[in-house]
Amino acid sequence: MRQYIIITASYWSFTLTDGALRMLVVLYFHQLGYSPLEIALLFLFYELFGVVTNLVGGWIAARFGLAATLLGGLVLQILALSMLLVDEAWLTVPYVMAAQALAGIAKDLNKMSAKSSVKHLAGAGEGRLYKFVAVLTGSKTRSRV
Repeated sequence: MRQYIIITASYWSFTLTDGALRMLVVLYFHQLGYSPLEIALLFLFYELFGVVTNLVGGWIAARFGLAATLLGGLVLQILALSMLLVDEAWLTVPYVMAAQALAGIAKDLNKMSAKSSVKHLAGAGEGRLYKFVAVLTGSKTRSRV
């Protein structure tokens, strides 16, 4: 149970910081007068690098382990957030897109690692796994009558 709590706490903290990172970008570029489409395009690398990470994520986890990929995702997220702590003059579109690319990689490393770890910890039993993943992701569970 201790490992599950650690995994869930890291997943939740990641989710919180990931949402904050994206909101900061949206609000900042909206304040600068960018159009909604231009702001949406800032997240292109976030999604693109997330897809690439999903494609190779299993290999990365098999080679380095789930704990390493979970920590790697958290470290990359801290780096992506830290990239936004620079002077405003540095916050150009390419720079922010690079930060978003790191955040996209971090997101999928973290998500893959957390869900795979929970599956491993839950053991046999699909119902038990469903409940553990539901708590991990913040989903509501339905009790069957």
